[in-house]
Amino acid sequence: MGIHIVITGAPASGKTVFFERLKSEPFTRGFLFFDELARAILTEDPGWRDNWAAFHHEIYRRQVERERTVGRRSFISDRGTVDAFAFHPESLDQLGTTLEREYARYTAVIQLGSAAAIGPPYYVTDTIRNESVDEARKIERAITSVWNNHPGYQYIDAGVAFEVKYAAFRRVVMEHSIRVNI
Repeated sequence: MGIHIVITGAPASGKTVFFERLKSEPFTRGFLFFDELARAILTEDPGWRDNWAAFHHEIYRRQVERERTVGRRSFISDRGTVDAFAFHPESLDQLGTTLEREYARYTAVIQLGSAAAIGPPYYVTDTIRNESVDEARKIERAITSVWNNHPGYQYIDAGVAFEVKYAAFRRVVMEHSIRVNI
């Protein structure tokens, strides 16, 4: 198995920005990059919001499929299968899987702390991610609760110094990616 790294976090954690910056880092050459599915699916059809169970099952199905198609190649993913269970816990049983089975898919999980923890003016929403500060903090707790027992889990706090946070994040990803045989 290659190196499989998940980048996760609640709204306004910097996840997407950091993920995009990683693509140009020399040490990530040789990795495939999987963009976030939830945003893409909701952009395709906002109607998914009307059926959370089906929405999270679809995210899971698409994530599993794209991981399967790359075989043993290394990848970095903007969210992983376990994220679906943070947003819709019932999916774990409904999909007939376990956290242990899902954890085994990934080498490392890096959760970025949300700016919701430091509040306005740092917490910003958009048309897809429109959760309140309280909702974002609840999502962050849910993500932590489903991922924090993964053996490669690391949490990077939110902070007002965005570049300091990116440097800490970059260091963690680099530590895990060094083992990739390009």
